Amino acid sequence: MSISGLSIYIFFFFFQAEDGIRDFCLSRGLGDVYKRQYVDTTRYPIENPEKLSKKWSAPHTGIGSDGLVLIGRSDKADFSMRIFNADGSEAKMCGNASRCIGKYLYDYKLTSKTEITLDTLSGIKILKLHATGDKVDTVTVDMGIPSDEPVNYDGKGSKPISFFFQAEDGIRDTGTTVSMGNPHLVIFVNDITKVDLSSIGPKLENHPLFPDRTNVEFAQVLEEGKIRMRVWERGSGVTRACGTGACATAVAAFLTGRAGRKSIIGMDGGTLTIEWDIATKHVFMTGEATKVFEGEMETDEEL
Repeated sequence: MSISGLSIYIFFFFFQAEDGIRDFCLSRGLGDVYKRQYVDTTRYPIENPEKLSKKWSAPHTGIGSDGLVLIGRSDKADFSMRIFNADGSEAKMCGNASRCIGKYLYDYKLTSKTEITLDTLSGIKILKLHATGDKVDTVTVDMGIPSDEPVNYDGKGSKPISFFFQAEDGIRDTGTTVSMGNPHLVIFVNDITKVDLSSIGPKLENHPLFPDRTNVEFAQVLEEGKIRMRVWERGSGVTRACGTGACATAVAAFLTGRAGRKSIIGMDGGTLTIEWDIATKHVFMTGEATKVFEGEMETDEEL
């Protein structure tokens, strides 16, 4: 089976042409190489996304990405989104993926709306598409009201907490837990370049405090309103950007008195503007989504 027409936004979109060739698009969500593969399940259902996410995400034998995103129908919203990490585990929310889906749906004329709703495992998200002509340049996502979920991250937490933790290598630090529909541990440091993310990331992701594991962000406050952040994503490892992680970092910075309600979060792959609205208490994430390239691949996998 051939997969063709790869269009990049930073993640891969997969869809099938009338001749039976399955096309896919890789979409850039931040000017980064943070990639997720996308399949339009409204036309081509996938029976085993966990397996395919692991296979297709492999950097040497697959496409090479941070996971798989399924675009589908919903009886609650305009479209639905399911996210599978590179290890096959399912995530509740991905901010970058939602922006790329917005651009994909509009640019490929699957919707004419500039405001669409997206059904996710963390609730309904509202996407505002900022277009020039018939192409979307940036997308603002209403990420909802953040919450803090102490240790077990059951989605019912209400207050942010900070706590001391000690990793296996003896490092002892303070982290702030924030949920953006998925769990995050945000740790502020004086010099982010000294953080060995590949070493400390998996230890914190799998720390006993987090039985369901957690995403981990290390952040350094720069000049006023700007924060540098690096992320270890639950189920994917080091990635160049994370939309929910950027939101969690901005929220944690405000809660700990390090920043105001609006922050510019700089990551390895690009920059996002995060604003925590005082009236609605919702967090709004704005960033680019840019088509990068098209290509094709072949697979014998039964879809």
